[in-house]
Amino acid sequence: MNNPAPSNQLLKLLGVGFGIAVTVGGTIGTGILRKPGPIAEQLGDPWLIMGIWVAVSIYAVLGVMCAIELGVSMPQAGAWYVYARRAFGNYFGFLTGITSWLGTVAALGFGAYTMSEYIALLLPQVNEYLRLTAISILILLMGFHLLGTKSGGRSQEIMSFLKAIGLLAFVLICFIYGSDVPQSQVVETTRNVQKSALILSIITALQAVFYTFDGWHTAAYFAEENTDPAKNLPKSMMGGVLLIVFIYLLVNAAILYVLPMDQLANSKLAAADAILLLFGEQSAKIVTLFLMLSILGMVNAQTMFAPRVIYGMSRDGLFLKAAQKVNKGGTPSVAMPLTIICSILLIMSGKDTCAILSDIATFFFVMSYAAGFASVVQIRKIEPNLPRPYKIWGFPYVPIGLLIVSLLFLIGAVVNDLNSSKFALIFLAISYPLYLGVKKLNGV
Repeated sequence: MNNPAPSNQLLKLLGVGFGIAVTVGGTIGTGILRKPGPIAEQLGDPWLIMGIWVAVSIYAVLGVMCAIELGVSMPQAGAWYVYARRAFGNYFGFLTGITSWLGTVAALGFGAYTMSEYIALLLPQVNEYLRLTAISILILLMGFHLLGTKSGGRSQEIMSFLKAIGLLAFVLICFIYGSDVPQSQVVETTRNVQKSALILSIITALQAVFYTFDGWHTAAYFAEENTDPAKNLPKSMMGGVLLIVFIYLLVNAAILYVLPMDQLANSKLAAADAILLLFGEQSAKIVTLFLMLSILGMVNAQTMFAPRVIYGMSRDGLFLKAAQKVNKGGTPSVAMPLTIICSILLIMSGKDTCAILSDIATFFFVMSYAAGFASVVQIRKIEPNLPRPYKIWGFPYVPIGLLIVSLLFLIGAVVNDLNSSKFALIFLAISYPLYLGVKKLNGV
């Protein structure tokens, strides 16, 4: 039996297995299931598609190295928030923490809504109640995780293992029973893409792939709860991201192998459509069930780590004081319900909200990455003697290069998709008055 968390402290009971599981579970989910179709629609060429996935894979692996250095040096709940505050002060920390949290709130809403769509594929009557189903999923997850971190961590390990095995099985099935796409279909689609604005298409595709990869840093959110972060975080974070890259590249190759480009470009759920093409409707339903459980694993991880951000902020006086409360099982007992309520409000906020939730989340996520990469450089400068059990390779070129790539992506996202980016820009405009209001409320 776990000892109760003393004085609102999180419990140290997580290890390498959980770190890998929460990285895989917090990353692989709605993105790889929903984004291959829109990416194909934008790019149209299998080599260009795979090139985009490889490029973001490299970004994620190098990004994990930055996150490991920061995580083992400052093993506290909150990840990017903790590092940005340490490097640049309270306001920048507040901005990074809130954007990181809001991005996950949006992703939670998107994930729950996507899962409800999968349920509707199996039970068509659910189509009339998609939002209600999504809300019910979030409420049930919240209730489960309020039971404690140990049970939540174990559930994540099981779901991530099943998810990885299932996706690898999907890859094998596609290559064993599928046949290569006729080259003429690829050439025709590529020709159409070349007539369009290719740069804007690449930015849109990158937006989708960045969303799909978000989660590579998830284990850092739980550094404070790790039994030995200096030893465990490098293993779990690097092992997790390499497994994700391996699975993503194989899944995309399998989908491209089976589905004609024209069909893929119009696919809402590409993996399910690939199995439908190979085996017919009944087999597709089995895959749909698996993919639905895969989404559940991602939403499960997000439900766990998002509250840790505002828990850490609350402890530092940069969020509502009540959010630092922890129950006897080690779960942030106010931060978690608050996170779920905000996701529910997003789901309920309008007819088209869920269609843009992932793009809003992506903008916030990449802002957090940029803050993290800048923090690596700044903390090395202002705290050269800080103990660093792990140091990133290629310093300072790697974090500076990643920072530049992140900023260029954000600029491109604003230019290419102002409709989604405007929400992030509006928040940036009001962030400083909001920060001052929180400080005044908490007497900081």
